[in-house]
Order: sequence, then C-alpha cells, then structure tokens
Amino acid sequence: MSRILIVEDEAIIRSALRRLLERHDYEVSEAGSAEEAETLELADFDLIISDLRLPGEPGTHLIQAAAPAPVLIMTSYASMRSAVDSLKQGAVDYVAKPFDHAELLETVARILHQQSMQHSPPPDITDDGGGRQTMIGNCVAMQQVYTRIRKTAPADVTVLILGESGTGKELVARALHQQSKRAKAPLICVNCAAIPETLIESELFGHEKGAFTGASAARTGLVEAADGGTLFLDEIGELPLDAQARLLRVLQEGEIRKIGSVETRHVDVRLIAATHRDLRALSKSGEFRLDLYYRLNVMQIELPPLREREDDVLEIADILLDKACKRHDRQGLRLSRAARHELRDYPWPGNVRELENALERGVILAEGHLIHPDDLGLAPVSHRPTPAASPPPSAASADTLQPGAEDDDLSLEDYFQHFVLEHQDQMSETELAQKLGISRKNLWERRQRLGIPRKKTARRPS
Repeated sequence: MSRILIVEDEAIIRSALRRLLERHDYEVSEAGSAEEAETLELADFDLIISDLRLPGEPGTHLIQAAAPAPVLIMTSYASMRSAVDSLKQGAVDYVAKPFDHAELLETVARILHQQSMQHSPPPDITDDGGGRQTMIGNCVAMQQVYTRIRKTAPADVTVLILGESGTGKELVARALHQQSKRAKAPLICVNCAAIPETLIESELFGHEKGAFTGASAARTGLVEAADGGTLFLDEIGELPLDAQARLLRVLQEGEIRKIGSVETRHVDVRLIAATHRDLRALSKSGEFRLDLYYRLNVMQIELPPLREREDDVLEIADILLDKACKRHDRQGLRLSRAARHELRDYPWPGNVRELENALERGVILAEGHLIHPDDLGLAPVSHRPTPAASPPPSAASADTLQPGAEDDDLSLEDYFQHFVLEHQDQMSETELAQKLGISRKNLWERRQRLGIPRKKTARRPS
C-alpha cells in the first residue's frame, strides 16, 4: 500500500483529500505546514502532496527536504507562473485548486507508477565488438521492460520476447544473458528466418560425416556450442516443424542428437526466443507446435513499437544521429525544427531500425549544418495520429475542431495550435487538456515548444 503525506493548512481541504485517497486504498498522513511535515520521516513516503502557499515555508521547500520522495504541488493560482516555478524547482507535477477528483487520482496513480518503475534503470549491454551501449527510453512501457529484464535475468528460465521487427529484441536478449548467472558463458544468436529450411536442423543440432549429401565432415550444432550459456533464437515462428520437435526435446530433456548419429548428448542451455508473430494463432493453424509454445512462454517480455513511445523518439534520434555523424565524419550536423517534428509525428512502421536508416540518409544528403525533412526520405503517410479529442462544447464550433475537406493535410501541431487558440478564451487549462486527451503538463510543454501564449487572467486570491 502506497504511503502519501498531505501538507495543507486548511483543515477542511486536508480532511476531504484524505478521505478521497483512503477510499482508493492509499495510506495517508497529514501535516499543516512544511515545518510540521519535516518532523516526519519524509523519505518513507511514496508521495507528498503539498499546497504551495503554507504558513512559514512554502510547499516547494519540501522538494529538497523530501528527496527522493516526489512532491506534487497544489496551487489555487490560475496562472502558469507558480506551476512552472514549482516544476523548475523539482516538483513532479502540479494540480490546480479546486481540483477535479478523477484528475487528481489519475495524477497520483501515474506518479506512483512512474516512481515504482524508476528502480529499473536501462541495462548496460556489451556488443560483439566489446563496446558498451545502454538501452534508450524512459517511457512507462520501456520502464516495464527494464523491470522485467531485471527480475527475469537471474532466473534460469526460458524467455519469449515479443515485438515488431526493429524494436530491439536482440538487445533485450543480450541484456538478459549479461545479467544472468551465465554471463561468462557464450551467447549464441541465431536468426531462424535467415537459414534455409533444408539446413536449419544441421545448423542447430549438428551432423555426422556422411549424414547427407555434402556432409563431408562432422559439424557441431549451435545448440551444443551454447552449452553452459544462452541460445537466442530470433524469429522462432519461422522454425520448421521437424526442427521444432528437436528443440522441444532440448527443452524437456536437455538432450540433442546430431543428424546421422545414434547417440544423444546432454546440454545445459538457457533458451531465449523472439518473434513478431502470434505463436498461439500459428499453433491453431498447425504451423507451430502448441507444446513448444507452452515450453517457450515461461516468461514473456513485450517490446512496445516506436509509435507508442512518442516521448522517446527524439532522444533515440539524437543518439543515433551522433553515431551516424561519427561514421560519416560529419560532426556538427543537427536536425532542423521541422525535421524533429517530422520524426516525432511519423508512425515508424519499421521502428528503431527505420529511424536509424532515416538518420543515416539525412547525414549523407544534408547540404549544410542542418538536416531537413526532405533529407530524411520518409515515405508520405496518409493518416497521421491525432489527439483523442472529446466532442466540442457546441455544434457551432464543430467545424473548427475537425480538419475539413479543404484542410486534409492539417498536421498534428497545426491542429493543436488551432484548437488551443480557438478555445482558450472559453476553456480553462484543465478543460483544454481534457479535450485534447493530454495532461496539463503536456499542454504547457507544447505551448512552450510551439510558442503559443496563454491567455492572461487575473489572479484569484489563495
């Protein structure tokens, strides 16, 4: 049960907030000032919700005092200045009073979830050349991946990695191996789709001399080569049924038998498999053995596609761009603002691999010191993702909310800017964020990025 401290000098608000949180199974404590709060063990709380204006020290005083516990600031001021100042000082987020109960509970749940994920930093990985790299991304979905890697790696069990092509399944496999008890033993990586069907059994399990035409010498299979270590089978959904039967015996009995041999050998191998296909559906159609699927699916790690990692795209792009610049000796190249918008809004059907290729093109084709959208060579997209907006407040404004036939190519940022400027006189920041399907913090960040001024309102007393 998460522990939350409420710091609020108005007893009525403090009591109401406590009842709201306790109804949702949070353990709640109270304090009437920052000084009173500091008499408690602040680091023991999972979250501190504090009013900005308190007797004595302001609520922001607790940000440093409570670290590493996050502080959520409450403010009765409608202006963004107090909220922005709080965020600059390290507050995790803010809510405006009077707050909407559902919005507050959603904010609290999100912060607590993010805090729980922060205990799993991206794993460091050593590539085949001995270089070190770190998995990139801090979105919630990737934090869940890091947590699953941290928990699964030491357990010597089979792992099934799911994800679209280009999402980094081999990186996860390397992280699992290098954080396991088998880290000093070999990691053998096999792409099942890259080996001809007639050769896959020989490659995996080996063969004796003369076992078939062309077998001029005995060969040790990759499964045996991974003895004591980890075998990573990428695109396992492409494995032929005969090879699936042999692999099942390895998992069940720890035994292999070379093609053309009557002897079996014992092997100690941890198997990590990956696929972009639905193995359960393949098993129903007879293309994949159901018993093998159950053997593989002991632990499962699912990688999110890049289009669902909006906040990570530009961070990944900056790192990949730096590497591409070094490869092509073009130091100092940067992405133009338009190119960054293009990268952020593109749906990335090829995921990180497609992003890397686009940046490679950009580095090669850029004329000056900036990479422009045309240099990236991205295919035109007919349907870009748009914010999930609720129905407009009146029928009269419906035409202004939805891009019409005469403005079919309205971009995501154009739509955002048009909507905010059109409705900010009639809506609060909370209402605008709800209509756009984003958080208040996200709304503020996009305002800053696009240079959209907020309508000035008179300050209301606290």
